Amino acid sequence: MLVAAAVCPCPPLLVPEVAAGAAPELDAARAACTDAIGVLAASRPDRLVVVGPAGQSGRGPHPQGAHGSFRGFGVDFGVRLGAAPADGQAQASERELPVSLAVAGWLLGRTEWSAAPVEGIGVGEPLETERCVRAGEEIAARADRVALLVMGDASACRTLKAPGYLDERAAGFDADVARALAAADVAALKALDTELAQELKAAGRAPWQVLAGAADGADLNGELLFDEAPYGVGYLVAAWS
Repeated sequence: MLVAAAVCPCPPLLVPEVAAGAAPELDAARAACTDAIGVLAASRPDRLVVVGPAGQSGRGPHPQGAHGSFRGFGVDFGVRLGAAPADGQAQASERELPVSLAVAGWLLGRTEWSAAPVEGIGVGEPLETERCVRAGEEIAARADRVALLVMGDASACRTLKAPGYLDERAAGFDADVARALAAADVAALKALDTELAQELKAAGRAPWQVLAGAADGADLNGELLFDEAPYGVGYLVAAWS
């Protein structure tokens, strides 16, 4: 059963080593993410599942201790998803974490997460709503007390200089998501328009709908901790408990 969830954005710029001189610009977002993960730890989960958007090679399960890196962003800096496995190394066949889960690994590392075992799941951004919801239901059934760390950005079309250029629909879409996260409104997350989300380059849509499936019937309360759009991309942080 889902007992808590945290929603965080997943830009590599959250990692100071990647952001370099621009790192202070996201200090407030980092602090909000830390607070949200604190809610997860306080829920005393039996298992933490981290869900984030992923390309073809990063989809599916990633075990605790899986490696990720930010070499693709010009920084030779690596992370793990949770603590290293008991045998001191992950399986040799292990895939590298998708960027969203690598950012999650960094966030968990800075909070020194030790509250529960961790596993990651990379979700394809085009995944249909029904499959997202079903995946969330399956995640919630994995243990008596499951916590969920949901990684994903809102629209990337909030300004002229945004990655997706300016789209007048972006602010309204992001506001709808923010309201749903603030109210822990499962129905509103399930109702998100998948086609519109794709057009607005909102990478968090599928992970948010996984959350909706996991939280259905859990009767959690929500709190929105951060809602801004630096660089023209919507970054939302929320905690459900």
